[in-house]
Amino acid sequence: MESIDAASGQKLGKCIGVYGFYDYDGEPIYVGQTWAKFSERIGRHLTSQRTDTLAYRILDPFEVAEVELWPAEYLRNDPGKIAKLNAIEYSAYRSAISQSKYRAILNEKIPLAANPVELPRSYRFNLVPEELRSDREHPDVRIARRAETLARVSAVAHERGEVSPGLRRVIVIQAVRLADLAAARLAFAEGRRRPSPNAIDVHELVGSVLQESKAETSSDV
Repeated sequence: MESIDAASGQKLGKCIGVYGFYDYDGEPIYVGQTWAKFSERIGRHLTSQRTDTLAYRILDPFEVAEVELWPAEYLRNDPGKIAKLNAIEYSAYRSAISQSKYRAILNEKIPLAANPVELPRSYRFNLVPEELRSDREHPDVRIARRAETLARVSAVAHERGEVSPGLRRVIVIQAVRLADLAAARLAFAEGRRRPSPNAIDVHELVGSVLQESKAETSSDV
C-alpha cells in the first residue's frame, strides 16, 4: 500500500478504485470497488470487519492469497466519477470471469452492466508470506475451509428467510469450488489426472453471471 500510483502520484493505500482477490491457484474469486481508501477497504475484508457482515461469510479471508488494485484516484473530483468507476468495476469483473476456470466468481451482487473500458494500470501483490504458504495452500486445509465457508453461507440463507438470487448463486459456486478441489485431491490419491473444470457445467447450474438485474446492483462502496 506504500507503492505510488503512477497516474495520481498518491500512495496506493490512499487511492480509490477497484480491487480483485485471487486464491492460491491464482483463480479470481471476487471483484469490488471502493470510494474509501484501498488500505481501509482491503483491511476490513481481510480481517472480517466489513460493515456488510455477509461479505466475509461469502468470502473466506484465508482463501485470499493475492490482491490486484486498479487505482482510480484521478477520478476523485471528476463530475462523472460514479459512472466511470462503475465501468471500471464491470470491466474488471468481466476480465475476472474470463480468467476463471469456472467462468464465475463469488460476487453476490453482479456489478452494474456498462460498456467495457480500458482498465487503468493495475498493481498485483502476494499477501501470504512464503513461510506460511505451504501450510495454508495444502489441499486438505483448503477443502476444510471451503466446506466451512459453504456451511456458513448456507446458514445465512436459512437465517435471512428471503434470499437473493445472488446469494443462491454464490452457494452453488462455492459448492462447485469445493467439489473441484475435493475431486482433485481424490484423483491425486488414486494416481489419476485432475478432472477437467468442464466436468461441471457452471453456466448450466447458475445461468449467466453477466446479466444485469435491478435486484443485483453493485453497492460495494
